[in-house]
Amino acid sequence: MIKMLTQRQKTILQAIVRQYTSTGQPVGSKHLAEKLPFKVSSATIRNEMAVLEDHQLIKKEHSSSGRVPSKRGYRYYVDHLLDANALTDNDLVVIQNSLGTSFQKIDEIVSHSADILSDLTSYTAFTLKPEQTDVRLSGFRVVPLGNHKVIAILVTDSGDVESQSFTLPRNFDTDALQAVIRMINDQLVERPLTEVVKRLNDDIPKRIMQYMHGSDGFSDLFDNVVSRAARERFFVGGRLNILGFSNNQDPQALQALYSLIDQNDELSHLLDTGSDDKDVNVRIGSEIAKDQVLKDYSLITASYDVDQYGKGIIAVLGPTRMPYSRTIGIVNAFRQELAKRLLDFYRHYYDS
Repeated sequence: MIKMLTQRQKTILQAIVRQYTSTGQPVGSKHLAEKLPFKVSSATIRNEMAVLEDHQLIKKEHSSSGRVPSKRGYRYYVDHLLDANALTDNDLVVIQNSLGTSFQKIDEIVSHSADILSDLTSYTAFTLKPEQTDVRLSGFRVVPLGNHKVIAILVTDSGDVESQSFTLPRNFDTDALQAVIRMINDQLVERPLTEVVKRLNDDIPKRIMQYMHGSDGFSDLFDNVVSRAARERFFVGGRLNILGFSNNQDPQALQALYSLIDQNDELSHLLDTGSDDKDVNVRIGSEIAKDQVLKDYSLITASYDVDQYGKGIIAVLGPTRMPYSRTIGIVNAFRQELAKRLLDFYRHYYDS
């Protein structure tokens, strides 16, 4: 538990964090004396830095006389010392104009937003499209492509289209296939995808058996397409940015990091904002996960609300040495712009 810091100690800690995140160089008392908004001697600053070091908010790096923020220091800075005016009017204009209008699907907007957020922050960005628990099946078709290949197409009432190609066995009964497709559209259209997934595991295979001697192949085909449409889908922007700010260039460590990014279930767990009521959530080092893969990183997550169409998540993964005020400001402004753009899209889709 950190004792109450004096205003001067807070200002010095704030200055150290800002300077270090800007330059990457340890901050010395002489430099601080020139930058602080009040006149004070280098000796006094060194005394205050000693207090901050006792609180484990800053630390020495190597034998340098300068100090760098500790993870605890970053945490205190984020909780108490952020600059609320870190974004300029020009930043806001760039964010408001960042999302274009030539999109045909929700996935296109959300995927593009991951790239934009990565460009704005220079870090790795994640976006999750709004989670619509009541998305319903609008239709299912299987289109022959020739040479025993077909493409299965599933459409939801939110406008999403999921497709996947398959190769059917040579002796597959195509007449029975069309009968099964009619049965699925009769039985499952207008049903929530969650119910469709459940019935795939319960009574649908038995019904398919009425038309086909073996239902496993078709059940797998339909199950794959439905599962892809129903699952949470994350989009990643700036994957290679990790290489630019990682302190650990060990190939195995980087491989573990990239493996984490590519695992949908792991990402879902990491990016879950839970019941936190904060607009933007910041987790630093070990606060992100128990393992050591992300110990030198910070994760900024934020949810965005698209009214009755659901909530989504955006996130930025960067080094602990990031400009928190500016990055948090970008994430906060961007989530609002993304929600607005998606709401316009949904209204246009449903009203058209």
